[in-house]
Amino acid sequence: MSRDPTPVPQASPEIGSTLKSGRLSTNYHDVGSGSPVLLVHGSGPGVSAWANWRLVLPRLRDKARVLAPDMAGFGYSKVRGELSFDLDLWLEQVRSLLDALGIHRVSIIGNSFGGGIALHFAAKYPDRVAKIVLMGSVGARFPLTPGLDRVWGYRASREQMRELIDLFAYNKAIVTDDLVELRYQASIRADVQERFSKLFPAPRQRWVDALALDESTLAALLQPVLLIHGREDQVIPLHASQTLTDMLPNARLVVIEQCGHWVQIEHTDEFLREIVGFLELDAAPGRQAVP
Repeated sequence: MSRDPTPVPQASPEIGSTLKSGRLSTNYHDVGSGSPVLLVHGSGPGVSAWANWRLVLPRLRDKARVLAPDMAGFGYSKVRGELSFDLDLWLEQVRSLLDALGIHRVSIIGNSFGGGIALHFAAKYPDRVAKIVLMGSVGARFPLTPGLDRVWGYRASREQMRELIDLFAYNKAIVTDDLVELRYQASIRADVQERFSKLFPAPRQRWVDALALDESTLAALLQPVLLIHGREDQVIPLHASQTLTDMLPNARLVVIEQCGHWVQIEHTDEFLREIVGFLELDAAPGRQAVP
């Protein structure tokens, strides 16, 4: 395992530092100070940690040490050899990153697909997770929605990207030509579309099920969990978070009105208020790891 903690000067803000471990080279952001919080992005086409959390990172870094990796198969992280849907690899990627940074225990904020990663990581390494925030999250079984099927079945074109952003957002005013172009260009960079097409091939219900945890496993997760869900989410149904709230022993659900799948973008202020209060974050000097 090797780590280059110095960000490489790049034109793109999506590129942070690099961690090499096994066959994986992880691009990640490590900003701020205080209690460590790991942000795990969703699985949309062209997504990266920065694209998912760009409105959250500059404000949350004043309250915590924030880690935001590009998960394997997404963004600027690279994998040697073939990559298909691989839950074990994603969990190992998170563990390796925390180990390399000397962080034993962390709170995790997971968006959609990232929420499933957060829950599986907490189930596998319960002593390493302090609190969990799930936003429009998978983790319970539900019938594949037409919206999620379209997200995972994306074939690169500006028209399809506009349709997807329209699907993500309740407030259509944020669906600008610039945003569509930004996400479209990200989806066609290098081999991004080729990698993406291998992660969630049809039939796609199996990937919803693979990211789900059984009821007994969820019942054994004792960490405090905050679930946040947009009422008009067309990608992950609200009842998925309602099911998780019922199954998790220490969970609370916040439903955001007039909001789609992009809570952190459409309702950034409310999202930050909820997570800062729940995680009890305060700015602190220096880099800290939760003991």
